[in-house]
Amino acid sequence: MTEQHETPEGVSGRALRSNAPSKDIPQATVTRLATYLRVLAILADEGVLIVSSEELAVAAGVGSAKLRKDLSFLGPNGVRGVGYDVAKLRARIEDVLGLSEGHRVILVGAGNLGRALAGYGGFRRRGFAMVGIFDRDPLVIGATVSGLPVRDVAELNDAVIELEPTIAVITVPDPAAQGVCDRLVAAGMQCILSFSPIALDAPPSVEVRRVDLAVEMQMLSFERARSAEAIHTSASAIRPAGVVVSAMEPTSRGVSGGGSLRKHAGSSDTPQMSNGSVVAQ
Repeated sequence: MTEQHETPEGVSGRALRSNAPSKDIPQATVTRLATYLRVLAILADEGVLIVSSEELAVAAGVGSAKLRKDLSFLGPNGVRGVGYDVAKLRARIEDVLGLSEGHRVILVGAGNLGRALAGYGGFRRRGFAMVGIFDRDPLVIGATVSGLPVRDVAELNDAVIELEPTIAVITVPDPAAQGVCDRLVAAGMQCILSFSPIALDAPPSVEVRRVDLAVEMQMLSFERARSAEAIHTSASAIRPAGVVVSAMEPTSRGVSGGGSLRKHAGSSDTPQMSNGSVVAQ
């Protein structure tokens, strides 16, 4: 561990968090900060106290130069030559991401996806506590999901006052998504996460983010196609001049031309992608 930017000696984590920078941070950097936070949480669970920028960058899947640039948005981090203090850096990122006080989450839509999200323990470990679940189906209302009773969506206004949630999650069928969004906005919610691919109409003061799982899979499909094309291009480039190998014609080794190249490259028959996306995820 050769490099750091540790907290100046004598400065407490709480004092450091209260001085978090207020300047705008690029969206791409915010996304990576969330990834660094996940890695730091794993390191903390493993008892790691200090981590170098190189080690943190490799674990997060980014270059060390990009990581240092991202962390520069957090302000001065101390002296070089020691390594990042895992606990202090984790607390600092949590503060910048608005996680230091935690969040109370309500979920509208107690179907299969909603139940799966409500039962995911990783949210609470990262500061997101599920405090209310709502649905309009009489057969679902009153049932218990992950320890919480499913309440009638008609109670949403009063429930928002009672539960004081900071984030609402929408997991209803697409045709009902806009109506649920309208209810949440009318109830005073300012942050909404929707799993519907439909673009929801909300006032500019309300932050709405969409998670479209089909789009994520389409992106994976694109990356797979691009990897396959790269393999094909590479194969064409290394063939001797004047030699044509058909993908359907067995080679002297008894496998197809494409298969022979993949074996030569040391990979499996399925092209492997070199990158991906984080869901938080």
